[in-house]
Amino acid sequence: MSSRSTLLIIDPQNDFCDMPEGWRATDPLRNAHIAPALPVNGAHADMLRLAAFIDARGDGIDRIVVTLDSHQRYDIAHPTFWQTGEGATVNPFTAITAAQVRAGDYRPRDVGALPRALAYLDALEQAGRYTLMVWPVHCEIGTWGHNVHAAVQAAYNRWEDRRLAVVQKVTKGSNPWTEHYSALQAEVPDAADEDTQLNRALIASLDQDERIVIAGEASSHCVKATVEHLAQHLPSRRLDKLVLLTDAMSPVTGFEAQAQSFLADLQRQGARLATCAEVLPLLQAEA
Repeated sequence: MSSRSTLLIIDPQNDFCDMPEGWRATDPLRNAHIAPALPVNGAHADMLRLAAFIDARGDGIDRIVVTLDSHQRYDIAHPTFWQTGEGATVNPFTAITAAQVRAGDYRPRDVGALPRALAYLDALEQAGRYTLMVWPVHCEIGTWGHNVHAAVQAAYNRWEDRRLAVVQKVTKGSNPWTEHYSALQAEVPDAADEDTQLNRALIASLDQDERIVIAGEASSHCVKATVEHLAQHLPSRRLDKLVLLTDAMSPVTGFEAQAQSFLADLQRQGARLATCAEVLPLLQAEA
């Protein structure tokens, strides 16, 4: 049975939110607040607006799908994987190319991982979407940072209680050998891991909807990659179904141009850009 409107929330997780201390959990081992690992400027406010949006027009939302960035600590895009040629730690936000690895500037901490790491970098660069970026360890499975922002979780819990429905959760990123910005496909799919392949079932399911309202973090990376894959593979090719909530997503600092280019490109293809307030009347009419 098709839905009139689905809300697709991409990676609304604590590690991506610039939340104030009062919103952070306490680490009992250090007796200190846990800092988000990769906070996006504006994300906390985005999530508060999104929570209010769900509460205001939840009856007009037929389905909610939440994607969850879900990483291992040891991951090809984390500092735990790499070292410099001299054996020093590689700092977060370092880009690493295949040429640099072949030149000896960087190498895996596990010497045996070198052939596979090089094969990955070659395939990634050939695809032309991204250069490998070493990010801080983030959204590690089982941690507070992996959890959904509290306001968003509370809002969709209220939606579940009212609708007697289940929010669909889609995890991605647990394969440590490939980056997985998009919730629909890893950057370099692993032939031995179905979870890294194109998620055709989810795409087909979303294509049954008349409207796909999209929010989440970050607009420069995981939102961008997911929506690009969705636009590329949507069977109906009806990109007019896509509505991007521009005030419920923000870019990683330094990647603002990529986010703006992505939004402009999707708009040219037929997607709609709108604020939460602008979309509310559409859902109100369907409630």
